Amino acid sequence: MTHLFALLALLWAVPAAAAQRDLCHLDVPCALGDRSYHVKEPDGWDGISPLPVLIHFHGWQRTGALPVQHQRISGSTRRRGVLLIAPNGNRKTWNFWSAETEDVGFAQEVIEDVLRRYPVDTDNIFLSGYSYGSIMAWRVACDRGTRLNVRALLGISGTLNQSEDCAEAPGEVRHVHGLKDGVLDFPYGPDGDTTYPVALWRDRMGCGTGRDAGTWNQVDFLTLARTEWTDCASGRVTLDVHPGGHFIPHGWIARQLDELLGLPHAYP
Repeated sequence: MTHLFALLALLWAVPAAAAQRDLCHLDVPCALGDRSYHVKEPDGWDGISPLPVLIHFHGWQRTGALPVQHQRISGSTRRRGVLLIAPNGNRKTWNFWSAETEDVGFAQEVIEDVLRRYPVDTDNIFLSGYSYGSIMAWRVACDRGTRLNVRALLGISGTLNQSEDCAEAPGEVRHVHGLKDGVLDFPYGPDGDTTYPVALWRDRMGCGTGRDAGTWNQVDFLTLARTEWTDCASGRVTLDVHPGGHFIPHGWIARQLDELLGLPHAYP
């Protein structure tokens, strides 16, 4: 897969790549066989510089047209030089129920097609998703995170079963979940353990005891409590918990990208 990325990364220089980019943007999806995905380029991009990529899977009964216009998603990527990619699920949902579903293969096809259209910084490929889309992002990371060179998984309010046996893993996992989530309930562990939502990844990456990293907020009305696992055999895991329900926390994606890309914290 590394050799494939290297080969495909060269293809953007072909003049046809720029023409391809002009064919689809925002609410006009990029066709990929009988499937499609949406694109949002970052502000001020020069058309040449390699771009970090955030692939975000939409929630149930939504489409990729929503993330590329959502303030808490595209508002974060476009100000940070990140290319946002939002695939469209069949029948507005995702098949993440078992390993290597057709949607896992579709996710890889999307990445490969993006590499044909854009100069991509292949060391900074991020997977994200909200609700059912978060579970789909977990599934792709679980099945092909290593082969796709996923630097980090950014999950929001949705997880795989913590007993899942993942064949692969991303370089890093960051997850956020609301304690009062009434749609995809907060996955409490034994004795009310609030670190359980990332138990799968802690086990998969060989992490030790988590560290209380304190609280933080991007907006005054929402405070998140963070736990970090930095002593893992491979990678690292971060869990943010908030007292609210089923939503994308204001500024959460922005904060993760700032930290991952070494940018100063900003909102949005």
